[in-house]
Amino acid sequence: MQACLSRALRGAPMVKQPLTIALIAGEASGDQLGFKLMQALRLLHPDCRFIGVGGDRMREEGLNSLFPMSDIAVMGILPVLGRLPLILRRIRETADFVISSQPDALVIIDSPDFTHRVARRVRQSKPDIPIINDVSPTVWAWRPGRAARMRAYIDHVLALLPFEPEAHQRLGGPTCTYIGHPLIERLDELRPDAGEAHRRASKPPIVLVLPGSRRGEIARLMAPFGEAIALLAQQSPDPIDFVLPAVSHLEGMIRAAMADWPVKPRLVMGEADKYAAFRTARCALAASGTVTLELALAGVPHVVGYRVSMLEAQLRYLIQVSTIVLPNLILGHNAVPEFLQEACNGPALATALLPLLTDTPQRQAQLDAMRELDQRMAVPVSPSTGAARIIDTLITR
Repeated sequence: MQACLSRALRGAPMVKQPLTIALIAGEASGDQLGFKLMQALRLLHPDCRFIGVGGDRMREEGLNSLFPMSDIAVMGILPVLGRLPLILRRIRETADFVISSQPDALVIIDSPDFTHRVARRVRQSKPDIPIINDVSPTVWAWRPGRAARMRAYIDHVLALLPFEPEAHQRLGGPTCTYIGHPLIERLDELRPDAGEAHRRASKPPIVLVLPGSRRGEIARLMAPFGEAIALLAQQSPDPIDFVLPAVSHLEGMIRAAMADWPVKPRLVMGEADKYAAFRTARCALAASGTVTLELALAGVPHVVGYRVSMLEAQLRYLIQVSTIVLPNLILGHNAVPEFLQEACNGPALATALLPLLTDTPQRQAQLDAMRELDQRMAVPVSPSTGAARIIDTLITR
């Protein structure tokens, strides 16, 4: 009887189990990438199941997050130290959960100080689980030795910037593929229609003021930015319409910092109004960050000013790139002027902004560079689709 049962089981067709993908995101930008990746993977595998850690958008797509993403979404040295015991506990809990769940693949999304520690624990215990790193750490700028060490626990890196595959190859890192930056999927929101293009060229010119989206950036940049636009208003032969797109949780801080500005920008709130301002802006003054890539893709010439804390400033000698501006990094030359630390002051910023108001060689040079940027960043399919295809290949392999 037992032998008959064994033969019957061996002859029975195998029932294909739905794929289970573990996704670990540690901050809001990772949550945005994660939910789009979930949508793209479901187009390939409609019954795919997702587990792990994510934010609101990933939960809307069906992820039951192991704990609130806010537990680990901290930036800066001091905030991390203050929450270190909780973060270390969450690393252990996340790794143990993935190991016990035995997913078909683990995808870690950005936040390398958290996600890579999880990945190392999973690889040590379950070496057969493919591990994909969505968003390369900045090994090309900071701690390049990480690239070679990643080979021990990362099977494939999905790069958002076109120069990153070459950087990983040069530094001995894992296989790396450029899939495109998520902003490529939002070009329609960034670029003007005919009416908006007409407004961009009309008077008074709209000048964006973008002092950052973190409290530290606002605290350090509002004073020089305020001085810069006051001087620009004096130097311009025409009136200027200054617009400051703000995030709602910093509105009070921004209004307080603007209280004594001689020239006060119009505040606009929310992402939709921010992108509407981008589509009509003549030029911009911006903090360093993703916003510089948004401006470049929107075709808005700009100047970058940035200051960091005293502690962070001591680490600048360890950074191995000549610029901190994303469009400059992608282009390989400094098309966008940048002013850092003491150089980030009102007179210097105003002097660099003034030529961008009219049809000058400085403005034209930036517009030409932005067309080159478009070509370098182009991809055949959307970034989320490209990522899903690579993950699918690794799983089926």
